Amino acid sequence: MRKRFEQQIEIGQLLIKDTRIPIKFHDSMTELMAALKEIFVTPKYNEQVFAILEEAIITGKKQTGRHGMDLWQLFVLSQVRLCLNIGYNRLHYVANYDKLLRQIMGIEKGSQFAPIEVEYQNIYDNVTLLNDATVRQLNDVIVEFGHEVFKKKEQAVLRLKTDSFVVENTVHFPTDYNLLWDCARKCLDGISSFVEKYSEIDNWRKLQNWRYQLKGLMREVGKASSSGGKNKDKRLKQATSRYLLKANAFVKKLQIDINNFPILDSYDIDKYNEILHFMRLLIIHIDLVDRRIIKGEIIPHEEKMFSIFETYTEMINKGKKHPSVELGKKLTITTDQYNLIIDYKLMNEEQDREIVGELVNRILARFNVFSWSFDKGFWLKENKKLLQEYIPMVVMPKLGKRNQEEEEEETARIFKKLKNKHSAIESNINELEHRGLDRCPDKGFRNFSRYVALAVTAYNLKKIGRQLLIIERQKQLKQALQAA
Repeated sequence: MRKRFEQQIEIGQLLIKDTRIPIKFHDSMTELMAALKEIFVTPKYNEQVFAILEEAIITGKKQTGRHGMDLWQLFVLSQVRLCLNIGYNRLHYVANYDKLLRQIMGIEKGSQFAPIEVEYQNIYDNVTLLNDATVRQLNDVIVEFGHEVFKKKEQAVLRLKTDSFVVENTVHFPTDYNLLWDCARKCLDGISSFVEKYSEIDNWRKLQNWRYQLKGLMREVGKASSSGGKNKDKRLKQATSRYLLKANAFVKKLQIDINNFPILDSYDIDKYNEILHFMRLLIIHIDLVDRRIIKGEIIPHEEKMFSIFETYTEMINKGKKHPSVELGKKLTITTDQYNLIIDYKLMNEEQDREIVGELVNRILARFNVFSWSFDKGFWLKENKKLLQEYIPMVVMPKLGKRNQEEEEEETARIFKKLKNKHSAIESNINELEHRGLDRCPDKGFRNFSRYVALAVTAYNLKKIGRQLLIIERQKQLKQALQAA
């Protein structure tokens, strides 16, 4: 049975509301803790956060069984991981030894009492219960909370900036011949599981030999491809022909033998389906290598695969010298004048200019916007016209040659001023990358999208916490001056 949060279920626990945030430290952790404490002690936002978490995690489950990690602790740990850009091992360490974090979690006790410890697996199992949709709702609450902290006037309009960047995957650089090897390797791993489990499978005694030969031939292709010298094309085709001959022989043997593998339990079914999956991919990559290297075809982009494991991965050409391409997904973020991220979207094989319509509908349904700036990648005549229907000041530089009217518009003082301020979003992106969005270590698209969402909320909470500490410093300084 999981609950929202139970404070002081044991003697000696320190209260969250009594946590003393050290205001002299300009540190990510301190700023995050300040924001989390304020959310917890503010009934309005406390209730909204818990309602979202309960709906996502508890609804539909029986209120029986062992006591799970409280929702508040789950929420805090998910934010700490991305704020500090750390892995689960480091998160396990700080959850047990950082006193400030432990008191915000509600598990810290006085020194004379035995400490409450949090297990690694407990942290991992609970933090991974969150998903992108849940965290997106939490971000809306956090943004509302942030605007209350930052705004001087209740109805202040927003000045927005939108840009995109690439969140990289943890995948090796793909070529069709090394992806072919990846497919073969995974098939061999599956076969190995059956051979170890069932002694009656005796026609794969040379399993290791298949592995060594396929890997060695893949390396020969790579060496021929990267080296220079005379007759390079001839040497590359010869190495590739040997590689494909061996790969085709492996596929033929596997297609015959896989039907004879014993399938006696669910583990066998999973392994059998896994082998079939990677065998299908292996056949596809044999065809791609043959067409590209042997036949000299240019493979259409839509037929290419950039990872056999993280199949959602895209190869994104940045149009810059370094890095020229990145492997991952494009993320569009929209920030306001307080540098809070009010909206974000993971793009799926989309260009910046293609998402403006849905971006306008999503944001204008929730916010009152005075100005909105973009870079040239978002420019389309239709996009600008749509924005100008609802927003007084649209900054969207034209991609290409400008006519006289456009030249006058883009050289106007207010346009140039807002265009210059647009560069602030680059520092927001840089800080987001420090919150973990330089490269995502989590596997699978569900985990990838959750990781991105948590990075956004951790970024926003850190920004809000910084402002709360500034306000507290100013308050203490004012009190000191009055006392003097």
